[in-house]
Amino acid sequence: MTRLCSSTSVLALILAPGALLAAPPPPARATRHLADLNAELQALAVRVAPSVVQVVVSGFGSAPTGSTTAVLAARRGSGSGVIVDAEGHIVTNAHVVQGARRIEVLRSPRPEGPGGSILRPAPRPVLARLVGIDRETDLALIKVEAEGLVPIPFAEPEGLRQGQLVLAFGSPLGLDNSVTLGVLSALARQLKPDDPMIYLQTDAPINPGSSGGPLVDVEGRLVGINTLILSQGGGNEGLGFAAPIHIVMSVVRGIKAEGRLRRGWIGARVQTVTPLLAAGLALPPEAAVIVSDVVTDTPAARANLRVGDLVQVVDGRPVDNARQFDVRLYRAAPGETIKLELLRDGQRLVAEVPVVEKPGDPDRFASQVTPEKNLIPRLGILGIELDDEIRKAVPGLRGEVGVLVAARAGGAGGDEGLQVGDVVYALNGVSVRGLGELREAVSRAREESALVLQVEREGKLQFVAIEAE
Repeated sequence: MTRLCSSTSVLALILAPGALLAAPPPPARATRHLADLNAELQALAVRVAPSVVQVVVSGFGSAPTGSTTAVLAARRGSGSGVIVDAEGHIVTNAHVVQGARRIEVLRSPRPEGPGGSILRPAPRPVLARLVGIDRETDLALIKVEAEGLVPIPFAEPEGLRQGQLVLAFGSPLGLDNSVTLGVLSALARQLKPDDPMIYLQTDAPINPGSSGGPLVDVEGRLVGINTLILSQGGGNEGLGFAAPIHIVMSVVRGIKAEGRLRRGWIGARVQTVTPLLAAGLALPPEAAVIVSDVVTDTPAARANLRVGDLVQVVDGRPVDNARQFDVRLYRAAPGETIKLELLRDGQRLVAEVPVVEKPGDPDRFASQVTPEKNLIPRLGILGIELDDEIRKAVPGLRGEVGVLVAARAGGAGGDEGLQVGDVVYALNGVSVRGLGELREAVSRAREESALVLQVEREGKLQFVAIEAE
């Protein structure tokens, strides 16, 4: 009984008005700082929004389940983009516009001033043309003819830091002019081994449709292009990845100049020095990157690079691993020269090595094809006929006639299907001499359950089978 009364008394005390002291108000200084941060983020969103666009495409995609008429069917989709100059160039992702027959850009109207309506008028679509695609970086450049464009400023690549605040802009799931906040989780995330492409990792929410939108710093400067997410459920899980600004800048320059990115190459391959490798080769403690291969008759060979040389500095910046070396080379355009500081048999050497175009780059033919002239929808490719110029550019081909895969326009066959750079010589046992004959062969095989192509890939003949849906 006493216990019950005691409990009741305590409950009454808790519920009595004024029985508990009110929580102290937050310090005025902290409130002011939060208000200032809030105002800065609002101003930043207003400043960046006019540079962000929604990209709407119509073209080809996977056919509906159960379709028996084509591997690809007409599709509409959307992504995001960002204006990078006053001439109307817009950066987006290659996968957003690949295979598109029509590209439209919807610009975000300028926000109303204080007291204005928060409901903005519907943007008017503007036709855009594809300037070029770079498949390896999944970046593309499109262009619109319009006035009053607001280009976004670029951040300095060297100024990026892990943990810094960033904002992701775009049109997730078609919801235009959306913005999310997060941090840079990592500065150089490599998603596949030996892949020269690296990404910025962010926890700023990114979802389907955000692809191609800008990732910006608190100054409103572009630090990357939102490209992909890692997700078990298909939505944002805090693992977003953006193409970093230095790669974006290189792709923009290359495509504007020549319609594609010409990749640099010096003819040498390097590896990161591991403790086991250092012990076996008796390398000095400062060894970090070792030359493992030098191809004959290349700039590296002519500059007297040798297998076993230790690379310590590239263009005045130390390198600690092979990936850093590859990234530095990735930035160099053909025609430039890189300066290597080496250690060989205890002697310090300097080598200036010209950068040339990487041989065999499969993307070099993408600018020569258009969906209107070169598309074969059922195969999901843009093909180009072998002629004297193509054979000169691809020496050593096994056949004289056939169709070169210049670009992919969809997912026919998935990763096991035709690849950029393949040369098609026959379909289901029937030789093809050009685009017309390949289209006819595809049409004749309409009722067959499989399309089997004889192709040459990296100098080897093989069969590629695509299930005819």
